[in-house]
Amino acid sequence: MGLTKQYLAYRPVSSFNIIASVRANISFVTINNVVGRYVVVAAAEKVLVWDMRIGEKVMEFVRDKQEVTFFRTSPDHKHLAVGYSDGVVELFSFESKESVCSFASHRSAVSALNFDLLGLKLVSGGLDNDMVVSDVVAQSGKCRLAGHTAPITQACFMQRYHDIVVSSSKDTQIKFWNIETQCCFKTIVDHRTEVWGIVLMRNDDFLVCATADTQLSVYKIAAITDESTAAVQPADEGESNVSPFRCTTAGSIQRAGHGRTINLVTDANGQVLGCHGTDRKIELFYFCSQEESVKKLTKRLKKLNTNKGNTEDEGREPNARQLALADEVKRLTTIPTSEKIKSFDLILGSRNQLRICCTFLKNVVQLFSLDLDTKNAEAETVYALQKQGHPSEARSVAFSSDNLAIASGSAESLKLWNRASQTVLRTVDTGGYVVSTCFVPGDRHVLVGLKSGLLLVVDVVPGEIIECIEAHEKELWSIILTPDRHGCVSGGGDTTVKFWSFELIGGNGQEPKVLSLLHKNTLKLEETVLSVRISQNGKYIAVALLDTTVKIFFMDSLKFYLSLYGHKLPVLTMDISYDSTLIITGSADRTIKIWGMDFGDCHRSLLAHDNTVTAIQFIPNTHMFFSCSKDGKLKQWDADSFQKIVTLPGHLGEAHALAISPNGKYVVSCGSDRTLRLYRRTDEPLVLQDVQEEEREELENATLATGEESTVPGMPGLKLPSKKTIGSEKGAETILECLEVSKQYDEEGGKGPLPPLMFAYSVTNTDEFLLTVLSRIRASDLEESLLLLPFNAVCELLEKIPQLTIARKDHTELICKVVLFLFRVHQKPIVSNQVLLPVIQKIVQTLQDAVGELRDTVGTNLHAAQMLQRELEEHDGCVLFRDATKQRLQRNRQRKRREASKRKLLQIVK
Repeated sequence: MGLTKQYLAYRPVSSFNIIASVRANISFVTINNVVGRYVVVAAAEKVLVWDMRIGEKVMEFVRDKQEVTFFRTSPDHKHLAVGYSDGVVELFSFESKESVCSFASHRSAVSALNFDLLGLKLVSGGLDNDMVVSDVVAQSGKCRLAGHTAPITQACFMQRYHDIVVSSSKDTQIKFWNIETQCCFKTIVDHRTEVWGIVLMRNDDFLVCATADTQLSVYKIAAITDESTAAVQPADEGESNVSPFRCTTAGSIQRAGHGRTINLVTDANGQVLGCHGTDRKIELFYFCSQEESVKKLTKRLKKLNTNKGNTEDEGREPNARQLALADEVKRLTTIPTSEKIKSFDLILGSRNQLRICCTFLKNVVQLFSLDLDTKNAEAETVYALQKQGHPSEARSVAFSSDNLAIASGSAESLKLWNRASQTVLRTVDTGGYVVSTCFVPGDRHVLVGLKSGLLLVVDVVPGEIIECIEAHEKELWSIILTPDRHGCVSGGGDTTVKFWSFELIGGNGQEPKVLSLLHKNTLKLEETVLSVRISQNGKYIAVALLDTTVKIFFMDSLKFYLSLYGHKLPVLTMDISYDSTLIITGSADRTIKIWGMDFGDCHRSLLAHDNTVTAIQFIPNTHMFFSCSKDGKLKQWDADSFQKIVTLPGHLGEAHALAISPNGKYVVSCGSDRTLRLYRRTDEPLVLQDVQEEEREELENATLATGEESTVPGMPGLKLPSKKTIGSEKGAETILECLEVSKQYDEEGGKGPLPPLMFAYSVTNTDEFLLTVLSRIRASDLEESLLLLPFNAVCELLEKIPQLTIARKDHTELICKVVLFLFRVHQKPIVSNQVLLPVIQKIVQTLQDAVGELRDTVGTNLHAAQMLQRELEEHDGCVLFRDATKQRLQRNRQRKRREASKRKLLQIVK
């Protein structure tokens, strides 16, 4: 075997620049019992927790290379449910900052998530038109609710009525579901346009829904036994036997904004409703309590009677039936914003202080505060996160010569970053679209090329523009330093290449001299210049033109030397190797071509990417190079062997540019997902054959061997609350392998040496082996794994259940779950198989005994714990809660009086 060439692996360090993604929502979170200070946002494939007071990240949750689409915090503020674009819902713990469990629920992106009142169940809605209710405790799916014909826009649990889910969809319908029966028992079809959101207000008294018009529809929910509601709609008597409540139209709320309603948000108690449309304002509404509504009604009736001069009804008390929607809903102050809102969340404090956090299109998070007790109060901006990232996509990046700083340019600004900490050092407002950047030798200045053709000289220390030069009439696409570091060359859309030299001007006595550029020469061409590069020996200058060719000229005389033609579309990027022997070109035709500088011959043409190649650069002092493309991928290549070395995890959208540090240890790239991604070269050796084998395995694993659908003969309508994944296929393979190994071991009498697989699982007999294999399968994949088993394997598994139940009573719950699922799926073949009849009888008997014993154990432990609690209270001199209630209430009243006497208004200043 011959020697293989080894490379050093590049690994991702971090992604930065993004404050909040516009696709996902934003939410308040309580950490260390602090409310209203921390917010959770999505940042591409990450979930970040920001401390709004100090403007820093305090937590970060990462699953995989999938974009976050929706998330929701649990009612106890201990867990965070995150939905991704591949349909997976991941549950993270705030305490451990790691994943607790994963639910493979949907076949497309997750669009809605909500916990029930206790946080024990989680409902998720997806773009696949389905909803899945998951059991957080059992870490598995409970049921799949299918009935909508368009993507789900919102799904939530009702608090007053147990196990009822309300959902809205783009199919213009609102449905009420019963989890126990897994069916829809009520549908609202009043709307003609898509329903974009629903919220339940005031402990399920009202249902508010948002559609494509400027009105919010309000429905009143009342129990079916209420006489007042029974008289409203006598036509709905047919639903009284299945629906525990009536849902009647209460009216509509007219929004002041324009366009469709994008988001509906309410606080935890359902008192304050917030909404926003396509304009720049947040509208707030307050749902009054029953007592407040009756007071408003009394006041309104008294005023009405006074105006009419009628005194007959003055002594009559107003009834709750007379309440109108205007009596129960009060409009609050509208909050104007500077930009269009993408999402927001609100929280109501104990002193009626409302806090609203918003995300905007321009990568900004803002926190507002509003005092509800103050009449005509205006919202104040408390904190804002905007300096931690570019407002728009970064289009250009560059490394400093000392490898410590990174410059990135976007549509309106230039930012300088600390490479070690990924924090912003300076922000410079360029006043134009940045398309190229370059550090000046000494790293005290940065050259910035704008789309308007201006060339800016930026001083790094004060973060100011010291000179603005009208270099080109059109886009300044490329800036490159000369090899002697005494000047630079720029190429623009006005078909010219201009040569500049660095000069120090000004400065008389006390004032220091400032850097300036002196125009020396101009090279006029026939086509737009897209990229310019100079060889390291200073002999040649290469110019990429819009006519798909690359022209090479002599640097000293600017005479024509070579023309490189072969690309079918324009060359957007290129680079020359350190020894001036190779030139590589990347084109919009998705290919990379490697040319020789001596004769201009094409050494190799590589179909490198699936889309336009946007940037390409050699690693210093090597013939290896990196390329990025609009397909979002970042790839490393070897220009000597013409082989791809590795594909790095790139951007979720397009990749716009990349830069390699002068020492070759770091690579930074920017893309349309608004992230800057940093990679570092490690000391880990990389063998090309191993990398290719891993990529082939990943490609094979990405496609399921058994197909996407979960089908069972005789059960065509089977809809499990999960989808088939690689984990479920591997779990089925592991069970089959376990049954085969156990069968061979039992046939040998179980006396020989342990099989290697059993030894690897650290088990001594086949029963423990099977139980270990079943317990190691992820709970959300267990049903799909059992569904893939052939019927003969199911029979073998059922034959082992009685002995397994007797031997391992500590895993009774897992065994019951397996047996019940297999009986439900394979009921007909199991019943018709006479051989399994004694096995089934034995399974029923053993499982009943095991479940009864487990129930008795749990009951004994519960009552023993309660007895210990009472003994500890008596030992410590404590009294029971029922005896201490009156004393505690009295102490609370005294404490509130003391606090009210010395309470001061707290004003938060930005």
